[in-house]
Amino acid sequence: MKPKPLITLLTNFAIALCCPAQETQVPSATNAPFPVTIRIDAGKTIGELTPIWRFFGYDEADYTYMKDGKKLLSELSQLGSPQVYIRCHHLLTSGDGAYALKWSSTSAYKEDADGKPIYDWTINDRIFDTYLERGLKPYAQIGFMPEALTTHPQDYPHHPPINEKAPANAGQAYPPKDYGKWGELNYEWTKHCVEKYGAAEVAKWYWEVWNEPNIFYWHGTHEDYFKLYDYAVEGVRRALPAARVGGPETAGGPGGRFLREFLEHCARGTNYVTGKIGSPLDFISFHAKGNPVFTNNHVRMGMAGQLRNINDAFAVVASFPEYKRLPLVIGESDPEGCAACRDPNDAYRNGTMYSSYTAASFPRKLDLAAKHGVNLEGALTWAFEFEDQPPFAGFRALASDGLDLPVLNVFRMFAKMSGQRLAVESSAGLDADTIRTKSVRGNPDVSAFASLDQNQVCILLWHYHDDDVPGPDATIELTLNALPKPMASAKLTHYRIDADHSNSYEAWKRLGSPQQLTPEQYAQLEKAGHLAQINPPEKVTAANGEARLRLTLPRQAVSLIVLNWN
Repeated sequence: MKPKPLITLLTNFAIALCCPAQETQVPSATNAPFPVTIRIDAGKTIGELTPIWRFFGYDEADYTYMKDGKKLLSELSQLGSPQVYIRCHHLLTSGDGAYALKWSSTSAYKEDADGKPIYDWTINDRIFDTYLERGLKPYAQIGFMPEALTTHPQDYPHHPPINEKAPANAGQAYPPKDYGKWGELNYEWTKHCVEKYGAAEVAKWYWEVWNEPNIFYWHGTHEDYFKLYDYAVEGVRRALPAARVGGPETAGGPGGRFLREFLEHCARGTNYVTGKIGSPLDFISFHAKGNPVFTNNHVRMGMAGQLRNINDAFAVVASFPEYKRLPLVIGESDPEGCAACRDPNDAYRNGTMYSSYTAASFPRKLDLAAKHGVNLEGALTWAFEFEDQPPFAGFRALASDGLDLPVLNVFRMFAKMSGQRLAVESSAGLDADTIRTKSVRGNPDVSAFASLDQNQVCILLWHYHDDDVPGPDATIELTLNALPKPMASAKLTHYRIDADHSNSYEAWKRLGSPQQLTPEQYAQLEKAGHLAQINPPEKVTAANGEARLRLTLPRQAVSLIVLNWN
């Protein structure tokens, strides 16, 4: 049977977009595609499209300047403008550059026999240089506690095995024995950065204090953290009054009462350094995680948990009039909580479950921000790469052994979108509040995220379900109304992430899952990991400002359709 054309003209402007292999399949009664209608009104914008996806982070700071770390950072830098920000733990954790899972070290702070501070920025500079050389910006995490300053130096880790998780709650997680020295450390670090990189550059960075102080990453009270924050911020601002400072990076959204108490301290509390009322706060940060489980021999994702974290934190921020419009960064925003863990419920990561989850979750973050009237500036994906590991080892990562994973291609899709966000209606789409209460456990979520710029419309489509099991394709009829009048003709480009496109993992499995790759195999998988077009770009025409597109979207697939015109 001869495959049908990939692009077919219908009424006014209509296009059939699908894979030839799918065209020739005859579905059975159990896997027959189901219909979905999606409508996008190009004349109805719902605000500027904020590129919240341009933030990434990881535990192991010393991976930054290693071979695959540099390679991935170079790829992240190609996501375009505005610039990408990178956050990592352990920038002040003492050591000689040794690293392990969930642990790294720098030489930033020591003391001599008389207790006099010794500052050494060699490793910190290597990390920041790697970012800046690629046009990336630091989201500088102030932490953890140096060995010479911690109240528990006896518990400090040294050279843990690189393939084992280092204890996150050891000596580096305790308050300083001297808050004055802690403040001076932050002053000297910021001053050094200003001298090396220039005040104008450093003023573009984020300086955030600590990580998840409401759980085991901080062995102090809430008030101890507020004191830590005040001394750190005073040191940073003394060196650079224009520095952008914030926190508190709570776990679990608002972290119980922690976020509210922190905002109360910054707004109306007594500053531990100045004795005056209030503490500087330029941005607010918290973390939001989903909760997948392993059930009936498959992974079941839990997007509801992540959206509840976000919704609850937004509600707290919105209750403070003085902070409601302050920039918010979800400093870790992920399907679950441990990038370095490899449990059965983490088995979704290499493939299209992770990419479809990511595509479906990011627009809902923006929807929740709009609901609460808060200013969401970023949602940071806590995923990077892991050195010294075999290919597709199962960590939560953007690349494995230098090979791009499908999820990275979602961010490449996002990066092509700009301008104004467009309203979307889908017969099979779920809203953010429905997902945060029920997750996606019944019918799948098939919907879109759209943008309009001067001469371009972008439409990101996904077919997502929490259960990582096979399911029928969605046959989508996509209607675009009120397209700009000058658009008489356009070029259509269709990008796809699925089992056969933009997917190094499936390509690796087709090779027999080799642990040792030949140069030829590696080159083949590198190419398979790049964002792929489902077919060559096509010229199309439009009339009366309306376009209709038809496409088949498999379960867990993500498509980006780009229409460009002069």
